[in-house]
Amino acid sequence: MKSGYVRIGNHLVGDGQRVFVIAELGINHNGSLEIAKRMIDGAVLAGCDAVKFQKRTPEACVPKDQWNIERDTPWGRMTYLEYRHKIEFGVEQYAAIDAYCRERNVQWFASCWDEESVDFLEQFEPPCYKAASASLTDVALLKKMKSTGRPLMISTGMSTMEEIIAAVEAVGEDNLCIAHSTSAYPCPVDALNLRMIHTLKGRYPECPIGYSGHETGLSPTWAAVAMGATFVERHLTLDRAMWGTDQAASVEVTGFHKLVGNIRDIERSMGDGVKRVHESELPSRKKLRRVASVVQ
Repeated sequence: MKSGYVRIGNHLVGDGQRVFVIAELGINHNGSLEIAKRMIDGAVLAGCDAVKFQKRTPEACVPKDQWNIERDTPWGRMTYLEYRHKIEFGVEQYAAIDAYCRERNVQWFASCWDEESVDFLEQFEPPCYKAASASLTDVALLKKMKSTGRPLMISTGMSTMEEIIAAVEAVGEDNLCIAHSTSAYPCPVDALNLRMIHTLKGRYPECPIGYSGHETGLSPTWAAVAMGATFVERHLTLDRAMWGTDQAASVEVTGFHKLVGNIRDIERSMGDGVKRVHESELPSRKKLRRVASVVQ
């Protein structure tokens, strides 16, 4: 593999390649397979390259002192552990998702929040794994995902530079993608710190650097692409007013279609930095140029 590139399924991710666009479906489906399929349809319509879910083993991810804390949900009042099970997909649902994504010709993978979830997802042979920002310091989990031999993406929100360095050292730079991120939902624009994309590209030139955004608008993501992000991830929802903690920081399908369309325009507009007279300029050159150029 050429240095600085990572292959995710049938996509080569890295500088100079087509930006890899991920629709993070997360848990915005609220445990409904039907809603998940509609979200996949929306991602395909928008032109995304992949959709991503989140996989947890509730007993491993929910602290025991929170298991029996009751909360109000759309399904009535239940304990927090019961709620986590309610929105978690199992084998039957992921088998249906796998089949549906193959039918719609879109890749899917997931962020694993515990080691058991990695074992669970291996049966579906995902093209890569993703470590959420919250998991950046869980070295055992990072190494578990990397040990599968599949590419690993890590997000760097809520992290210090020292924590990022330690995580990368733990798993190695080979087959690794790093996403700049700020873990606020939604994230105020003055906390986005997009110049971190340049910082990460300078420190890790062998790793594709991307952007995982949680802002309410679209322009910062476009700016991230213009600054060199090789992959982008945004949360997708059918309706930002739906129940759920991530909905407000998500993008609806219409907005996602605009997001992807403008990303494609931006990457086409970047060019190669070599000055030339384009064919489209020739009529203007003929009409408006009054003094012939003199080559010294």
